[in-house]
Amino acid sequence: MSNVRRVYVEKKPAYAVQAKELKHEVSSYLGIQTVTGVRVLIRYDVENISDDVFEKACRTVFAEPPVDELYLEEFEAADGARIFSVEYLPGQFDQRADSAVQCVQFLKEDAQPIIRSATTYVIEGTITEEEFEAIKSHCINPVDSRETGMEKPETLVTVFDDPADVKIFEGFQNMPEEELKELYDSLNLAMTFKDFLHIQNYFRGEEKRDPSVTEIRVLDTYWSDHCRHTTFSTELTSVKFDEGDYREPIVNTYQQYLSDREVLYKGRDDKYVCLMDLALMAMKKLKAEGKLADQEESDEINACSIVVPVDVDGREEEWLINFKNETHNHPTEIEPFGGAATCLGGAIRDPLSGRTYVYQAMRVTGAADPTVSVKETLKGKLPQKKLVRGAAHGYSSYGNQIGLATGYVKEVYHPDYVAKRMEIGAVLGAAPRRAVIRENSDPGDIIILLGGRTGRDGIGGATGSSKVHTEASIEVCGAEVQKGNAPTERKIQRMFRREEISGIIKKCNDFGAGGVSVAIGELAAGLRVDLDRVPKKYAGLDGTEIAISESQERMAVVVAPKDVDTFLGYANEENLEAIPVAVVTEEPRLVLVWRGNEIVNISRAFLDTNGAHQETTVEVEIPNREGNLFMQRPDVENVKEKWVETLKDLNVCSQKGLVEMFDGSIGAGSVFMPHGGKYQMTETQAMVAKVPVLKGNTETVTMMSYGFDPYLSAWSPYHGAAYAVTESVARIVAAGGDYKRIRFTFQEYFRRMTEDPKRWSQPFAALLGAYSAQLGFGLPSIGGKDSMSGTFNEIDVPPTLVSFAVDVAKLQDVITPELKKAGSRLVWLRAPKDAYDLPDYPAIMEQYEKLHEDMQAGKVLSAYALDRHGIAAAVAKMAFGNGFGVKIEHNLDSRDFFAPGFGDIIMEIPEGKAGELSVTYTVIGEVTADGKFSYGNAELTLDEAVKAWTGTLEKVFKTVSGENGQEGPKAYYAKPEDPDATYERGVYKTPHVYVCRNKVAKPRVFIPVFPGTNCEYDSTRAFERAGAEVDVKVFKNLTAEDIRDSVELFEKSIDQAQMIMFPGGFSAGDEPDGSAKFFATAFQNAKIKEAVMKLLNERDGLALGICNGFQALIKLGLVPYGEICGQKEDSPTLTYNTIGRHISKMVYTKVVSNKSPWLRLAEPGGVYCNPASHGEGRFVATDEWIGRLIANGQIATQYVSADGELCQDEEWNVNGSYYNIEGITSPDGRVLGKMAHSERRDRGVAVNIYGEQDIRIFESGVAYFRS
Repeated sequence: MSNVRRVYVEKKPAYAVQAKELKHEVSSYLGIQTVTGVRVLIRYDVENISDDVFEKACRTVFAEPPVDELYLEEFEAADGARIFSVEYLPGQFDQRADSAVQCVQFLKEDAQPIIRSATTYVIEGTITEEEFEAIKSHCINPVDSRETGMEKPETLVTVFDDPADVKIFEGFQNMPEEELKELYDSLNLAMTFKDFLHIQNYFRGEEKRDPSVTEIRVLDTYWSDHCRHTTFSTELTSVKFDEGDYREPIVNTYQQYLSDREVLYKGRDDKYVCLMDLALMAMKKLKAEGKLADQEESDEINACSIVVPVDVDGREEEWLINFKNETHNHPTEIEPFGGAATCLGGAIRDPLSGRTYVYQAMRVTGAADPTVSVKETLKGKLPQKKLVRGAAHGYSSYGNQIGLATGYVKEVYHPDYVAKRMEIGAVLGAAPRRAVIRENSDPGDIIILLGGRTGRDGIGGATGSSKVHTEASIEVCGAEVQKGNAPTERKIQRMFRREEISGIIKKCNDFGAGGVSVAIGELAAGLRVDLDRVPKKYAGLDGTEIAISESQERMAVVVAPKDVDTFLGYANEENLEAIPVAVVTEEPRLVLVWRGNEIVNISRAFLDTNGAHQETTVEVEIPNREGNLFMQRPDVENVKEKWVETLKDLNVCSQKGLVEMFDGSIGAGSVFMPHGGKYQMTETQAMVAKVPVLKGNTETVTMMSYGFDPYLSAWSPYHGAAYAVTESVARIVAAGGDYKRIRFTFQEYFRRMTEDPKRWSQPFAALLGAYSAQLGFGLPSIGGKDSMSGTFNEIDVPPTLVSFAVDVAKLQDVITPELKKAGSRLVWLRAPKDAYDLPDYPAIMEQYEKLHEDMQAGKVLSAYALDRHGIAAAVAKMAFGNGFGVKIEHNLDSRDFFAPGFGDIIMEIPEGKAGELSVTYTVIGEVTADGKFSYGNAELTLDEAVKAWTGTLEKVFKTVSGENGQEGPKAYYAKPEDPDATYERGVYKTPHVYVCRNKVAKPRVFIPVFPGTNCEYDSTRAFERAGAEVDVKVFKNLTAEDIRDSVELFEKSIDQAQMIMFPGGFSAGDEPDGSAKFFATAFQNAKIKEAVMKLLNERDGLALGICNGFQALIKLGLVPYGEICGQKEDSPTLTYNTIGRHISKMVYTKVVSNKSPWLRLAEPGGVYCNPASHGEGRFVATDEWIGRLIANGQIATQYVSADGELCQDEEWNVNGSYYNIEGITSPDGRVLGKMAHSERRDRGVAVNIYGEQDIRIFESGVAYFRS
């Protein structure tokens, strides 16, 4: 008989968002109309758990009584229903099961449960076998998941075979070439056969022995294009230029490059022409000219790093600003969620390993048209719609969990990205310079492995992204995709932000491509690594797998022997595993030991050859006038039609449904929200954030923008790169930045190179274009990332060079793009071009300099940089945010109105002030209050324009759920229970607000931090600003002893506090399938529960929960009951947003009760604007409960429109909450839970949003104890 217990959990029909979504996709996307119903159940198989713990887990961990149905062992299905279940492949990280185990261990700290999860789908209706298979393949990505049977296993205990010893390739060193080629072909390596011969020569000549399989795999990883940029480092022995109309500037740039390298490399014979040299030459030249004085000099290269002055409380400090771009094109193509999630994870880890705190991210992606039918999907590929949605979900899930503000999101569409998707993450990090030491590794130093454990996920990721891709290869590369674990990376961020810790780290490397062999292997010339000490997710891994696994969220840290115990102690405080695994040696060799045997022992000199020297030739294809975007100026017969068509264009239309999936406000430092204006409809073109000063205030901000157009680049990679740089500069200038301080980092993404010289033309021409732009502006690119595998069968990605521009400015410099005032003039600054349609850099710089002066003088109200779609698209987007109209001058040539305008800027100038501008400009129109877009006789209403702009991608990235109205009462009246209270115009007022009897001058607030918590910094700052003393404690749960210690620590901290703040985040990733279960389970502990109730009942204490904290309060019962009693079947609760995805935007909330001490300084009936960022914020309750909450004044806040009106529209009631409820209190008002992040406010934050942001909750909490 099986010892395994099985539980199925299903959302009740009203809350079954995922099931409704799947049913919609089956009919609309797969075209199967006969499905009458879809059910989605989470299946848990559980073993090694006692009866009482299992019973508790069923009520609190696996299911939530108000929203879930729970079935033990089996469930009933309709006759004829088709059922299948899906589970992760063995070795893939299952966050749901992992979180469930951790929650059960809270219920009983010494429990060792084994839990497996799966998803069961029930398809009702009459469908054919073929249709059933289509539904299955829609739900299962074979790269990370598989179908699993319905039979329950006898046991969940996995017996791992003891791995065999590492194989030696007997006879390798003397193997004949033909036999060697057979071996090479059998190993599916990324390296070339020339590299393989190079290895044979080394082992025969120097080592005089045969290599192990591990040595071959390690070398393949070490020398992969991903790790060592072998394509970029291939010597270009000859360069030939074809004939064409634009040959002269391209050849001239090449000659300039050759003459510059002659000067810089004078007397050296070790440098050769290659793509890498061309990519770096402008930086070297400008540095030699003294134009790169702000670059941080260090042997440790983790990310681009500049030294900048930052004002902190009026004092100037030196800070490091790091920036980095990362791609995960191949992993995201085959497994969108995991690939995109680890794209961001990898981008974060680079600056993080440099000990800077990563505070803002940008996501720029490339895809083919996602609106096309699934039937157009290429064999061996995922449908584009599934790809773009899965990738967005993965990236946003990781960023939202780790607590990183994504300040800008843009997906670029071009048909050739069907070859392979582009997935770029670019991030910014910062730290005080004093906190970061850069030292070399000395013999005897210890290398500590910190963070996640090692498994099979990600094995071969570096080499996989470097291989040729075809239909067949897609089916065998599942293990190459890494799995992210954002809560673990968040812990590392917390740890490295502590200056006492970063100050003892001599050097650090993140575990990106290549795993142990590369991450540790790069830290010193000589190393001895003990692979047996590397923590593993499960048994059965052999030495090779441990050496090259790319399991995520791991850091290799070098510390002096004297600091090892100190570092391990700090790691334990932050709930992180840390194990010494290697020692730095005198002899420059990489030695990996497994089971006491040296399975790798290679000289550093050989490793550093990066494989055999590769050579090729280049034939540069020259563009002609035919196809030149700048010359395509067709007459416009119908302006209105063309305007509507432009707004509908895939690369112009609204991406709001995509952008809102990403948390843009965490950190309380985002100067721009991604969409601005009263209606949040004007998209920004750059992301701007305050430098993340931990204590004190700053006016210093960073800016980041991107530039790139695939259609321009497809015509001419040279022009495409030049204008990518120019466009990125223009967008910084339009945001108020000074172009002279910009630094770049580039992303190159091209088709796979072969021996055909013409295949090398695109990257060579693009890098020449970027070279000319860097020298033209006198601004260097100080970093970058190349990805040279953009080919699938015969299809190539468009030639892609994305320019990311980074600037540092002051808060007062910032300009937002939404139109501000009717009557203002619209003026056009043109970026001058030369005879070859290239930017005239000196003339452009002169105009940008003058524009910056005009902005500093307050002459510019708003500004917007143009792109390929010209003025028509720009003025409409500027107008949408505040609902203005625009009237375009009739004498503006209609061809100019729609023409590409890379580098051009449209400005809004106050009425009568255009004559005072110092820039050269053309007046093109004015801002109107009538909500009409007019040009001569052509006229669009604002509604028509918005409808055109928002419609194109609505079926891909929804902004409305399609639910028929919101559930729950639209209007409600209940007589207050308090006879002295009033309830008028929806606002409850009582004279009987709870008064504190235990006064404290400086009240203390306890903020608990669990795995997944990410709002503790913002919450701490808000309380300290209000005058409270803050006590932040991390709950440790790596061992049973850790849990017991943490319970005691929490109990003591609560006993010493007057307030408890439950901060936001994603408690254990909001798993298992539900928010804040981790939080709530911990606080059900008898000791912690007693301490909380004593605080409330005996010391007049207060409790506050925001977002995830509100979810915890409601699951505990602290709201609405006022005590920790858990949830009942009919309890109010919070569940999934009606739209079925995360929502991040500013929301307007109205204070509708004065009962809570937390709201004593807020205005009853007042409307406040705060960021919302959640996936499960929909408040649901029975009519009876809503009536009780109104009658007792327990509804604290409601979602309203910008004008303060109750509105059911999801634009305002963003999650579909019953009765628009945003926050509720306990019966006496002392416990408040709310969804919107009132702590995420500061001077200069969300400046493109309109409305009062300070609801003064934190000040009210402090004032309650003082007076």
